[in-house]
Parts: sequence; C-alpha cells; structure tokens
Amino acid sequence: MRLRWRTAGRPDRGLVRDVALVCLADAIVGVSFGATAVAGGLPWWLPVVMSLVIFAGGAQFAAVSVVLAGGSPVAAVAAGAVLNTRLLPYGLAVADVTTGRWWTRLLGAHVTTDESVAFALRHTDPAPRREAFWTCGVTLFAAWNVAVLLGVLAGTVVRNTNAFGLDATFPAVLLALALPTLTDRRTRAAAGTGAVAAVALTPVLPAGLPVLAALGGLACLWRRR
Repeated sequence: MRLRWRTAGRPDRGLVRDVALVCLADAIVGVSFGATAVAGGLPWWLPVVMSLVIFAGGAQFAAVSVVLAGGSPVAAVAAGAVLNTRLLPYGLAVADVTTGRWWTRLLGAHVTTDESVAFALRHTDPAPRREAFWTCGVTLFAAWNVAVLLGVLAGTVVRNTNAFGLDATFPAVLLALALPTLTDRRTRAAAGTGAVAAVALTPVLPAGLPVLAALGGLACLWRRR
C-alpha cells in the first residue's frame, strides 16, 4: 500500500513521540475495557471482535455499558451508532488523505478516530497530513487491540474488577469525550438538559433508552433553534 509518507524516508520524531503518548493513554483505557467487559459477564471474544471490527472506543464503551446495565442489544447498537455520528464530519475533514483505491479508502475510514483526525488537522500541507493521519491511525489500531486482548486476559483472572475501580471506566471515558465539546453556553445548556432528561427517564425506561430518548429530543430542539 502506497501511503506517500515523508519523502525523506525518516519519521518525524515529534510525531512518533506524540503518537506514542496517545497510544499509551488509549492502551490503558483498552485494558480497562477488555477487563471490565469480560468480568461483567460478556464472552471473551466479544470485546476482541468489537475492537477489530468497530474500532471506536467511545461507541464500544457505550454499547457495552448498556448491555451490562441490562439493556437490549438494539439499544446498545443504537447508543454506539449515535455516538459515532461525529465520525461523519471527521471523514469529510480528512477525505484528502484517504484518496486512492477502494481498499485504501476503506482502511482510512476504519482508522478515522478522534486522535488520527486531530493529528492530521495539525497540518495544512498534504504530505505531513497523510503521514500524521496514517501513523496515528495504524499505530493506535494495533495498540488498542493488543491492550483490549490483555484486558480480556486480565478480566478472566480478576473477576471482581470493581475492586480496582474499573467499573468507573465507562462513565469516565464517556465524560471525557463529552467535556471538550462544551465550549459555549448553548452546548452546555443542551448537555445539561439531556442529562436531566436521561436521569428522569431512567426509572421508567429500560437501560439504554433514557439516553437515546434524551438525545433524540435534543436533536429536534437543536434543529428548531
């Protein structure tokens, strides 16, 4: 596969350092994801396959958290799909770095994440953008899947992951994904309203549906404004 990385043939040391730090941080989250999913009662292969096929940490956390809370598979898939809608504008933003044959575009779409897009958008020139995107995307894919596998192995040994505080991983990651978007008053008001609505609906709706209902209502309200 010809990705047209740096013409000098030597990697950007700053890029390698930054990508390594991101991979280390995400690997810790990946271990927690694998361990908590298995310890929660899911089959060992499920988080592994999800990581290989979906490769979207936030969506994986959302889907698994719904299932572990007693929600239906439909609600779990819907929760992950809603969270992954942010990837549509991401794909448009980095469309220039995934051009080429269909399998290159398919691979590029698969490794389009918050991190790979952020690295690509640091540059305006085509060559550095491609290098940053592919370096981060491919490396992170490998690191995440290895970390999830290690977490699965750990979860089969340590059945009570709550003792290590790993039960707080799911909400902590989702909160970390949401906080950077609360940049203006309108967004903060929408997020607060959605949180209140989800909490209010929790006693009367099955697990996973309160969040989806709150998101749907807020989306309609947002379009009217």
